[in-house]
Amino acid sequence: MSSDSKPAILEIRQLRKSFGALVAVDGVSFTVRQGECVGLLGPNGAGKTTTLSMLSGLLTPTSGEVLIEGRALAGDVDPLKRKLGLVPQELALYDELSARDNLLFFGALYSLDRATLEKSMGEALEIVGLADRAQEKVKNYSGGMKRRLNLAAALLHDPQLLLLDEPTVGVDPQSRNAIFDNIEAFRAQGKTILYTTHYMEEVERLCDRVIIMDHGRIVADDTLSALRARSVKLNLLQIELAKESGSDWLPALRQLDGVVTAELAGVQLSAQVTNLTKVTPSILEFLHQRGSEVTHLSTERPHLESIFLSLTGHQLRDK
Repeated sequence: MSSDSKPAILEIRQLRKSFGALVAVDGVSFTVRQGECVGLLGPNGAGKTTTLSMLSGLLTPTSGEVLIEGRALAGDVDPLKRKLGLVPQELALYDELSARDNLLFFGALYSLDRATLEKSMGEALEIVGLADRAQEKVKNYSGGMKRRLNLAAALLHDPQLLLLDEPTVGVDPQSRNAIFDNIEAFRAQGKTILYTTHYMEEVERLCDRVIIMDHGRIVADDTLSALRARSVKLNLLQIELAKESGSDWLPALRQLDGVVTAELAGVQLSAQVTNLTKVTPSILEFLHQRGSEVTHLSTERPHLESIFLSLTGHQLRDK
């Protein structure tokens, strides 16, 4: 079954949130379908956390609608919220309590009976790799361990949709990889995931689809492959020449149809082109005509950073 034919778990319709004169989220609409892992990407201040806060019911939208499995989310005690598991950017833990006692507290908020909660706590601690530290106070945990416990708390009631708000901020590489492994395992189980981040590499590793936000609005919503296919000026061609030469011929190379940029550093020629298939033969012929021998050629597919730049006009971390 294709992703488009799967049922919608989450629907956002013209969501807007303003704080006085500041519009943090401006008419955002998108759908997340069953089993998808969707990356919500944007710089700090783009509106990602505000959007997630409205999806989870922590913030009331100025206007617009949030639907879960086709039903509008209404109020703090709406039973629909049990289908959600929120991992907030700010740690929601009690440092003076042990990991186990933290989970007991959060499990009680979900009204889980003791037997179910004991089972869920054991499974959640195993999943995040903290079973052997369950009795230790959270204040003794590293930042990465706290992030992993934060994730465990969101799993206790077996949610269908996980909302992860920058879950790897400030974590060590080991914990970061552990969180990635957990998310990939959730995907394999058929969980639906909405993952906010401003790290390109995380979206490229984890997500089926990417929603790019900037200034409170959606500027793109598509698969990575489709975004790359529709973006221009992104294909990088690297050519190694047999020997160094002057660069007086670069302006002529830049005039070739489909060549966007061309730079020479020693024997390394780097060119951004719109279409590798069409433009590469023209560049090679140009070099042959001027007597330049090519010793190596390689290409790179468009990076998400370049796609973001082409869509918004600025680097992701400009802000």
